[in-house]
Amino acid sequence: MRRREILVLLCGATIACPRAAVRAQRKAMPVIGFLHFGSPDGFAYQIDALRQGLAENGYVDGKNVAIETRWAEGHLERLPALAADLVAAKVDVIVAAGPPPAKAAKNATLTIPIVFSVGVDPVAEGLVASLAHPGSNLTGVSLLASVLPPKRLEMLCELVRSAKVIALLVNPNESGEWVADVQIAARAKGVELPILKAGNEGEIDAAFAALAGLQADALIEGDAVLFMAQREQLVALERHYRIPAIGRFREFADAGGLISYGPDLVDTNRQLGLLASAGCKANIARAGELMAAPMPGLDPPAAHDTADPHTTTDHRSPCPCCGGRMIIVEVFAPGSAPRGPPSSGPGIRTATP
Repeated sequence: MRRREILVLLCGATIACPRAAVRAQRKAMPVIGFLHFGSPDGFAYQIDALRQGLAENGYVDGKNVAIETRWAEGHLERLPALAADLVAAKVDVIVAAGPPPAKAAKNATLTIPIVFSVGVDPVAEGLVASLAHPGSNLTGVSLLASVLPPKRLEMLCELVRSAKVIALLVNPNESGEWVADVQIAARAKGVELPILKAGNEGEIDAAFAALAGLQADALIEGDAVLFMAQREQLVALERHYRIPAIGRFREFADAGGLISYGPDLVDTNRQLGLLASAGCKANIARAGELMAAPMPGLDPPAAHDTADPHTTTDHRSPCPCCGGRMIIVEVFAPGSAPRGPPSSGPGIRTATP
């Protein structure tokens, strides 16, 4: 082989090896999929907050965990395909920001753990069975922000004391059970509450154009991920039409809006990082191993053993409530010692029929 050919091969190796090493490294570490309805330009700070939560549990992006991001860029119809892409990438956990991403992730997988944040009731949205026992493969943070729009109306009435007409901007394509609560609050305050509907960017422009005909004195931005993604457009229109408005998150005020009232999304995404790195999947796997393992000091039954299992001597501790035999699975903090099995002493109560 000529010297020039050897040099070419060596140069090719120096290019290919780092890429292969990166792929191997990413495969060796846990991968978190991040599914968002917006774009990285407007929501990169939420990824930073997610990294902060991961770091609090000892996971550093690029060192011992990797983050795969998927952005819908405000087009909610893209979410199902993006969620399916994360499933195909075999991520270990999916973090879903908002109800539409959470629903898309839920429809895409029944096995990959999903950690979500939503501003609505996750039970009413069909994401989980209950707040106490979510069930399935979903858990997360509920901001319960849908109870706040009536309070926003009260704040606007205090801010614009002469207001007789306060418009409410809603997205008809998203959940709107909270609208009835705002209407009740408006009647209590003695103000009219015309409802404007906008399901896309063009309809937002048309809704603001209709404000002049309504002679609205103020505006409430409803709970919708569309309005969060288009907050720059909303703020520009509010300035153009010179109408005082209140948004749902601080991001509206940061974009130049007059006022906002709602939970802190930075802290919410930090909590998602904590949940995503809590090791739930590993704990469940470990619990399965413990439950399948034979009891200490007992020989596992032979494969040809056909004896009635109900007649086999069981040395496990009885449950103090039902009398059934227990398998103790406990998760304890690093550095602390696990508790021993319960004894049959006076600390064990016997259930009475």
